[in-house]
Amino acid sequence: MRMSPKASVIIAFYNKLDLLKIILSSLNNQYDGTFNVIIADDGSRPDVVDGINEIISQYDFEIIHVWQEDIGFRKNRILNRSVVKSNDYIIFIDGDCIPQDKFVFDHLENAMEGYCLNGRRVDLSSSVSSKITTLNPDKFFIENLPEILIKYILSKGKNIEKGFRITNKKISNHLNRKLKGIVGCNFSLYKKDILEINGFDERYQAAGTGEDSDVEYRLRLSGVEIKNIFYKANQVHIFHKELPRSKVNDSIFEEVQNRKIAFTEHGIIKSER
Repeated sequence: MRMSPKASVIIAFYNKLDLLKIILSSLNNQYDGTFNVIIADDGSRPDVVDGINEIISQYDFEIIHVWQEDIGFRKNRILNRSVVKSNDYIIFIDGDCIPQDKFVFDHLENAMEGYCLNGRRVDLSSSVSSKITTLNPDKFFIENLPEILIKYILSKGKNIEKGFRITNKKISNHLNRKLKGIVGCNFSLYKKDILEINGFDERYQAAGTGEDSDVEYRLRLSGVEIKNIFYKANQVHIFHKELPRSKVNDSIFEEVQNRKIAFTEHGIIKSER
């Protein structure tokens, strides 16, 4: 009998079905009854939607597929729609990041009301990325560490130190002592805390800023503190060319900072305009 989950893993997704299968396999390998999965789909093609429908019953956890029409980059909008359907605690990841062993456990073990947990990722090289499959993807970093290290020495891949899981509290506290900004591919918090700021600002319609820096800034205004959990809740990032950043995003964020208002008028609850 399936347990009632207390958390939701929200996966920001668009068209990359093969990677989604790898993520779901990784989560399935670490499933303990504490979470479900929400696919926040920013307008994937009909054939991809059909593919999701075909595999959705193959996993031990409940999967909720939230889809919207593809009319441009609207990640924040689909994330907001997914937040509404989520459980009491939310873990956000991207559709090109593969959670490693104990990923969900680490987020839930460190969860605290009034805190947003801030994780990181290992950036794999192109050649190493091509080797990941649905076979034990949650162990990929450890099982492929020699090659990952070699590629890193050759300046291919980044942040490999973030792939090591360190559980000693004194060492962990020392490594996490500095304030760092959250990244949209690996953070978690209680649902009530993100609802307090009305979710993501949907005016951001390009990668960067709006899905993490803006959210972090408004969370801090509302009284939520950021807690690093580097060297835990590990994930590996599949190589791809970086998406261009938008100057429009920067202008919106500058406005948010000038106004210093935590609750966005452009989030889950829309104000009359």
